[in-house]
Amino acid sequence: MKHETFDSALRSTWQLVSKMYNKEASKFDSTMATGFALLSIDAEGTPSTNLGPKMGMEPTSLSRLLNAMEKRELIIRSKNPNDGRSVLIHLTPFGRQKREDSKAVVLNFNEELNNKLSTQKVKHFFEVIEGIRETTLQFEYFKEDTLKQI
Repeated sequence: MKHETFDSALRSTWQLVSKMYNKEASKFDSTMATGFALLSIDAEGTPSTNLGPKMGMEPTSLSRLLNAMEKRELIIRSKNPNDGRSVLIHLTPFGRQKREDSKAVVLNFNEELNNKLSTQKVKHFFEVIEGIRETTLQFEYFKEDTLKQI
């Protein structure tokens, strides 16, 4: 029997999920990153500075993605009325339509998993994921004092 680490199981599974989402997104002339961004932008607009952390993207990658989305007329940028230094990202009507496509793909995948797995397995999955999150947040390499030493 093959023994896997949590890391390798998470990475290999996410790689498969990512490929699946990109394949589905290509049917809509899109990418997984674009779909994820569409789902991460709030109806009233999202500050661009909040979008990167929300999506787990570096500023350079996010900037490139937003430029491509703006070019495709999925989003528009406007000054934040509450903070003149930041920019709000808004979905265009076309962006809202594409957001619904992305949402349908995600919900369909979720439904497939819920149909395939028992309620107990789904509950255990989320318990395990929460345990991984908590452990990761408490892991010594991510503590500020340890990072200063590196």
